[in-house]
Amino acid sequence: MLNVSLKLLIFLNILYFLLQVCGSVILGVSIWIRVSKDVQQVNACSHTTTILFAGVDLLIAVGSIIMVLGFLGCCGAIKESRCMLLLFFIGLLLILILQITGGILGAVYRSQIETSLNKTLQASVNSLQSSTEESKAFQEKFQKFERMNQCCGLLNGPADWGKNFNANFGGKKICQCELEDLSPGHCIMFQGRLVYKQPCGHVIAEYVEDHLLIIMGIAFGLAVIEILGMGFSMSLYCQIQKK
Repeated sequence: MLNVSLKLLIFLNILYFLLQVCGSVILGVSIWIRVSKDVQQVNACSHTTTILFAGVDLLIAVGSIIMVLGFLGCCGAIKESRCMLLLFFIGLLLILILQITGGILGAVYRSQIETSLNKTLQASVNSLQSSTEESKAFQEKFQKFERMNQCCGLLNGPADWGKNFNANFGGKKICQCELEDLSPGHCIMFQGRLVYKQPCGHVIAEYVEDHLLIIMGIAFGLAVIEILGMGFSMSLYCQIQKK
């Protein structure tokens, strides 16, 4: 083996190890977000996490593939297999293209995504105002979500509850501000009683946005490692070809 390629081989093995670690981290974080109790509660109360789940599912797939590619690249470097190195390069290239495409589509269709989110929230508002048995089950879950996050309604605050505003769930009034929550600007007076001021739609939107930022940060960091892996694997591929 050439001296230059020996140094390159050592560096590549370190890089492949990092890919394995990154794949494991991405897989772990993605699964954690997917099964998180908070995400499940948000989804049960608003059905708005479809976009978030799509990004998480994509990262789960990417994390799994990255782990396989890391092993493939490591074996290719040790055995000086041009075929394995080429497959490794192509695999990373396809994942990188997929990430870039997803980022571009997300930026281009951001307004449509926001519109879809608002439509979903509006459908949930209709469920808050309904009197069917299915809607009552949803309302009970949402009332717990309101108390936990100290918010009320989805888009227009307490008005979203309509005629159901004075209903009781578990002996507690809808959106009722607790005594310890009576801070300035936190509660407002509505129909003769103090209720939480912030609509839950803001809480849900912020939650989805924060987790999407985590996904984007992971994807960006992974892209840097992917580019390095592609460059060095192709360099070793060319050296093996010349040997």
